[in-house]
Amino acid sequence: MQIIDAQIHTWGTGLPSNLSHRQVTAFTPAEAIALMDEGGVDAAVIHPPGWDPNSTDMAFKAVRDYPGRFAIMGSLPLDQPDSRSKIAHWRDQPGMLGLRYTFLHEPARQWLADGTIAWLWTEAEKADVPIAMLATDSLQDIAGIAERHPGLRLTIDHLGGRGGLTTLKDAAAMTHMPQLLALAKFPNVAVKATGAPGYSSQAYPFPAMHPYIRQIYDAFGPHRMFWGTDITKMPCTWRQCVTMFTEELPWLSEADKRLIMGDALCAWWGWNRAA
Repeated sequence: MQIIDAQIHTWGTGLPSNLSHRQVTAFTPAEAIALMDEGGVDAAVIHPPGWDPNSTDMAFKAVRDYPGRFAIMGSLPLDQPDSRSKIAHWRDQPGMLGLRYTFLHEPARQWLADGTIAWLWTEAEKADVPIAMLATDSLQDIAGIAERHPGLRLTIDHLGGRGGLTTLKDAAAMTHMPQLLALAKFPNVAVKATGAPGYSSQAYPFPAMHPYIRQIYDAFGPHRMFWGTDITKMPCTWRQCVTMFTEELPWLSEADKRLIMGDALCAWWGWNRAA
């Protein structure tokens, strides 16, 4: 079973703007590899963070330096006219799987709602470029996008919640679940089951999160549910993030685990690790 983390950040300068991340000036691919090997993680998808302007270059170097271990979900500025023309060849870049955005703050949240960035969905669908997003307050808007663009593969981050941008825990952090589960009817929407321990007030194996993981599994199925960590925000080791799913959820079959822990992500985002 290949174990692939659907989301990590690596950086070489600056402090994370999200205070839930480790407040260190660097978390490099080399550091990540050492911890991945220790935790039994085969590969990870890097989401270059905005606080380090060189983080995308670092991610490309990681793809070159560690073949098969890293891929990238990058971003283009949504307020620059030339971004639209770059989408057609976005996946031609080595290791680049798709695009990832945060739509929790203005003006990006409003752009998603009012159609300002309708070009993004159109061009990404045309070019077969998957898009992942952190968009807790916009799940109903995303339903409309999914319906209008059935060929566009969308992925909702962090179990649909705010990830480290909330201090709420347990049920208080999961009030968005009805809106998230409603998206399951669209076959082009998937969910990253990333960062679950960060929502829990309890220690490993974070039992308060298990019912929500089960609800997502029941609604989306193992082909549209991707394990991951956002490791620099987690209150536990990488190994515990793995075994939370592989050992503590007895209702997952071995076939389910193979999909959720890596195979489904590779299929959804088109990552051929062997290549």
